[in-house]
Amino acid sequence: MVLRVTDVPMREPTFLVLTALAATPQHGYAVIEDVAKMTEGRVRLRAGTLYAALDRLRTEGLIEVDREEVVQSRLRRYYRLTGLGERRLADESARLRRQATLADGRLRARHDLGGSLA
Repeated sequence: MVLRVTDVPMREPTFLVLTALAATPQHGYAVIEDVAKMTEGRVRLRAGTLYAALDRLRTEGLIEVDREEVVQSRLRRYYRLTGLGERRLADESARLRRQATLADGRLRARHDLGGSLA
């Protein structure tokens, strides 16, 4: 059996970075802030972790540089999803939805059989 990339669950930080970039191109610090906001502060990406992930995602063809600008004498690079990145994020979102639906169904069945949710 050959595993496709879409068969392998995506790690949460990767999913969140791609989700942040799904709305609009963003620079690294904006991605860090967006991920913290999306997760209500539960996930706080560190700069080193983020930039390693961005490099990996670029190598995998899931994101690309949208543009670069100089702000206060520092280069600010904006990233965007590629078509492949969009498809991969959609596939992972659908996989997670299927898993959540399965879990919800089993919990409902347990509750309907007199089980406890506590």
